[in-house]
Amino acid sequence: MFKHLQAVSGDPLLALIIAHKQDPNPNKIDLGVGVYKDDNGHTPILNSVKKAEAILLEQEDSKSYLGIYGATEFEPIIQNLVLGENNEIITSKRIRSTQTPGGTGALKVAADFISANLKDARLWVSDPTWGNHESIFNSAGVEVKAYPYYDPATNGLRFDAMMATLEAEANEGDVLLLHACCHNPTGIDLQKEHWEVITEFVKKRGLLPLVDAAYQGFGDGLDEDLAGLRHMASRVPNMLIANSFSKNFGIYRDRCGGLSVIADTAEEANNAFSIIGQAIRANYSMPPAHGAAVVYTIMNDPKLKAEWEEEVTAMRDRINGLRKKLVDKLASSGVSKNFAFIQDQRGMFSYSGLTIEQVRTLRSEYAIYIADTGRMSIAGVSDTNIDYLCESIAKVVG
Repeated sequence: MFKHLQAVSGDPLLALIIAHKQDPNPNKIDLGVGVYKDDNGHTPILNSVKKAEAILLEQEDSKSYLGIYGATEFEPIIQNLVLGENNEIITSKRIRSTQTPGGTGALKVAADFISANLKDARLWVSDPTWGNHESIFNSAGVEVKAYPYYDPATNGLRFDAMMATLEAEANEGDVLLLHACCHNPTGIDLQKEHWEVITEFVKKRGLLPLVDAAYQGFGDGLDEDLAGLRHMASRVPNMLIANSFSKNFGIYRDRCGGLSVIADTAEEANNAFSIIGQAIRANYSMPPAHGAAVVYTIMNDPKLKAEWEEEVTAMRDRINGLRKKLVDKLASSGVSKNFAFIQDQRGMFSYSGLTIEQVRTLRSEYAIYIADTGRMSIAGVSDTNIDYLCESIAKVVG
């Protein structure tokens, strides 16, 4: 029965991770993996998470199912983190939120919801976007279109081209996917003035914004990073928000995220939420419990919450500090290219401006693993490897 099946190529980033692991070079550097690492190349468990897990070990008394939407007490945690406490949208009950298996699970449920209920909607994503966006929505039968975003000539944002394309081609009822902050893979974020322009366009054209908030806290701050999202949410009638707790709580493998729906009225929000529940039931039925329990425990303990905020700040400061170090060391290495734009980017990732030929030379001759697109994970840089990295880039770039 399976004799006709042909193997398919896997995710190139996952293949890159495997190749790095198998490389015997003691100087090898992995700048492909999309997880936070400390200066020892280790992805640590946050102290606040360890303490919360100790509390759960002592107090948890059941492993029963949570229900389709997850723990009911987790809903306000999602909403307060995404919109800020006492936001009018929350107090007027125009938002409903469900726990999901990571941000990916939230996007999958959103894709199923859009496919089943917004029949002619197309999804607009940035060029480039996170590699799994297109797969998730195509698998749900949603047509995916791209708008210009990254400019390789300037290593910056093609905002005018982005808006020109959307003005010319986006139809009423289409879905516009935006990265809340720390754009993956480029590290180039929309600024306040961009969010203002896009918000007015969304209202005028009648689009549904879907905001992917996977890296809250890794750019400029927990509130600062979602300022654009919050500006838009306060001015449009409908919105979907997919958020992840994987990065800012460091609970990647525990798969904890959230999907929120904002509507014009509380009744409309509840109606949409009930349909989202059907999509969940037909997908994974119920979410896992542990990650959400950890987040809930931290967010409801003032001391743990304060410690968590300090840990997020430390991760953010380390990444932003590495960006500056990288720019300074590349400049002092005598490299011909100006890499100053890396310091202006935000989050774990950077479109480095390296060509595919340069990337492959770095991989084959220096055991430095960067995606073919030139996208590299800044979190993979450390004080122990940054000199070797910059010297190698200088040799390859010239």
